[in-house]
Amino acid sequence: MNLDEIHAAIPHREPFLLVDEIVEQTDSRIVCRKTFHGDEFWYRGHYPDHPITPGVLLCEAGMQAGAILLARIIEKDPGIIEEVKGSVPVATRLGDVRFKRIVLPGETIEMEVELTERLKNAFFLQAKITVDGKVAVRFQFACAMAKPE
Repeated sequence: MNLDEIHAAIPHREPFLLVDEIVEQTDSRIVCRKTFHGDEFWYRGHYPDHPITPGVLLCEAGMQAGAILLARIIEKDPGIIEEVKGSVPVATRLGDVRFKRIVLPGETIEMEVELTERLKNAFFLQAKITVDGKVAVRFQFACAMAKPE
């Protein structure tokens, strides 16, 4: 999936777009990648002498990957398209977050997100963020479609 398709799926843009590419996608699972180059704004203030990627941004990257997955799910469901027209996916819950590994500037994360349950407009997902096959963070989250006012 190219950048235009990512932009069409989610409202995020630089400097807060945390998905570089879609590696694979099925009806209930997506795998994405993001490389942190070290020149991102947060490294100037987040442990500037020993910069590390903020854990909350790792979670955000996983949720952005999940939002791309949801865009595709909604696109394929004619019963929900009109109902959510003009809506954006927003996080409603984040839970069971387990940080396992520090992510450094220059590293590439792989985000694997799976839809575990859907209740009408509510989507429940689980995410695993890895670097070189080693888990950096795992978490569960929920999203709902909301219309910005």
